[in-house]
Amino acid sequence: MRISTKFRLLLLASLLICLQVQAETVTLNLKDADISALISTVAEVTDRNFIVDPRVKGKVTVISSRPMDSEEVYQVFLSILKVHGFAAVPSGEVIKIVPDVNAKQDGIPTANEKSPGRGDEMVTRVVQVDNVAAAQLVPILRPLVPQQGHLAAYPATNVLIISDRASNVDRLLTIIRRIDQVSDSEIEIIALQHASATEVVRVLTNLNRAEPAAAKGAAAASGQVLVADERTNSVLLGGDRSSRLRMRAIISHLDTPLDAGGNTDVIYLHYAEATEIVDTLMGVGKIEEQETQTGKGKATTSSRGSFDIQADESTNSLVITAPPDIMRTLKRVISQLDIRRAQVLVEAIIAEVGEDTARDLGVQWIFAGDTGNNRGPIGVINYSNSGSPIADVTNAAIAAKNGGTVPTLLDGALVGFGRFGSNSFNYAMVLNALASDANTNILSTPTLVTLDNEEAEIVIGENVPFVTGSFTSTGAGDSATNPFQTIQREDVGLTLKIKPQINEGDAMRLDIEQEVSSIADSVAGASDIVTNKRSIKTNVMVDDGQVVVLGGLIEELVLESVQKVPLLGDVPFLGALFRSKTSDVKKTNLMVFIHPVILRDAEHMNSYTNYKYNDIRVRQMQQNNDGINLMPGEQQPVLPNIEDYTIVPVPGTKPVPVKPGESPAAAGGSAQPTSNSDVIYE
Repeated sequence: MRISTKFRLLLLASLLICLQVQAETVTLNLKDADISALISTVAEVTDRNFIVDPRVKGKVTVISSRPMDSEEVYQVFLSILKVHGFAAVPSGEVIKIVPDVNAKQDGIPTANEKSPGRGDEMVTRVVQVDNVAAAQLVPILRPLVPQQGHLAAYPATNVLIISDRASNVDRLLTIIRRIDQVSDSEIEIIALQHASATEVVRVLTNLNRAEPAAAKGAAAASGQVLVADERTNSVLLGGDRSSRLRMRAIISHLDTPLDAGGNTDVIYLHYAEATEIVDTLMGVGKIEEQETQTGKGKATTSSRGSFDIQADESTNSLVITAPPDIMRTLKRVISQLDIRRAQVLVEAIIAEVGEDTARDLGVQWIFAGDTGNNRGPIGVINYSNSGSPIADVTNAAIAAKNGGTVPTLLDGALVGFGRFGSNSFNYAMVLNALASDANTNILSTPTLVTLDNEEAEIVIGENVPFVTGSFTSTGAGDSATNPFQTIQREDVGLTLKIKPQINEGDAMRLDIEQEVSSIADSVAGASDIVTNKRSIKTNVMVDDGQVVVLGGLIEELVLESVQKVPLLGDVPFLGALFRSKTSDVKKTNLMVFIHPVILRDAEHMNSYTNYKYNDIRVRQMQQNNDGINLMPGEQQPVLPNIEDYTIVPVPGTKPVPVKPGESPAAAGGSAQPTSNSDVIYE
């Protein structure tokens, strides 16, 4: 009869286990028994159901000297599993036996104070930490948690999450309670009467830096904190009791009044102009002095007194003599005024497109008699809307016949002469047929950069003289003596004037005056120069980088004129010989746009500068490649590479100026190109 392997294992376990059933107790003794047999025995004794992972294998040895009840047997069973790297995970009505590394990822029970778990039972515990940061406990407790366990902190609620054996979790809880204690570290607020809180904190911080490493470590361990509150001129002091006592003594020594009841300080400005902010600071100082004298300030009697502010233009600095409380207020105001202001690049785009079409068709006549020596016109048909008056044409013909100077005739005039008889009648005809087309396309993009809240102006044009008056004095014999004229010069061209104001965010307010003027063609009846003018003056609100239309004009003008001889001009077909027609169509499209960009820092400004610089340089190089007509080989001027002007400054070296068109090597420099300097250092 063959015995199965399972039966043999159970038989071996039965032989090695001596069960003494006394009041439902069991004495457990095993030596090199298969762990599967142990699980089967524990299942019978404890009346529990187990599911065994295939990876659970091995031999176990248990030596017991006294009887145990079923619960004690189960706890011993859990300890045996822990020793061999396995864990029991409850799952409903069964218990899963799995390797330790997988237990924490399974459904192990969550323990609490009422049900903390026992012995080597796998549990998860959420521990609330009250007085210290939970994240600070993780590196302290991590060495006490086995590799297959889990320890993490959740800063949002300041809790620790622990997954491990119940006995080890209890040990960690004991350690956490001893660490999680209320500290004697507090925050003190020390109000200063004479010294500046910012200056005192700076001195104490430098003092801590200068101390030995051991003292620094002690200060860090005590949680020492130093913060200055400029609004109340107070020092916030944190740390343990001994550290705070030492700092209070130093602060009390520093917070002493000056013998003269005031002090003098020189403040060098970085961005603001000293002469421009003196009036503002004087106003602030007077208000602060009035509050001090009326008891609203915190200054003592020794700090009261007059103050004085002087600006030194050569060094752009302020020399301030004032009591400590007023001095602190002035310094705080200066720190807020002396800031780097943003710049604004404004590009105006002026686009004008025009079209002019004209047509002229007409016939003019002149009739003259010839009776002996008397010759002259006896009839003229002349039109004022015609471009070539027939009288001028006749005079030109007579002058040409007599060898005189022929005046210039207008285009589009066809002249014909004839006579009916040698001594009777002469005539002349002028046929005007003229067509003209003119197109205009003008694009101007003036660009201007200025500081925030600073007005700037750019003018590109000519300075043209205009006669405003004349005077002539006449002497004896009606001879003119001492004549003169009064002339006023005006700019004719393009003018752009802006004043930007940057608001919160990227929006800005622009005060803009833009004008385009030019000298017009000669106008009939005008006694002097006539100018065309297009001007806009407005205030707009625009975002950074946005293109906004400021204004414009769309105009279409149609002029038609018909002149004719009464009755004759109305005759069908033949009436065209006694008519003159002109038509003129003018279209004008003019728009002005604005494109502002905020340049908040040097990098942003360099980016736009390089873009504009390289754009002009590329255009010059294109023209240079095209060459100059009739001058082969002649080079046109081209801007040098912008990197030749932007050299990295090397500390401790002398600057060597870079001349326009000169390379850094020619100037004696060897630095790398950048965009923050205009000189080379050697």
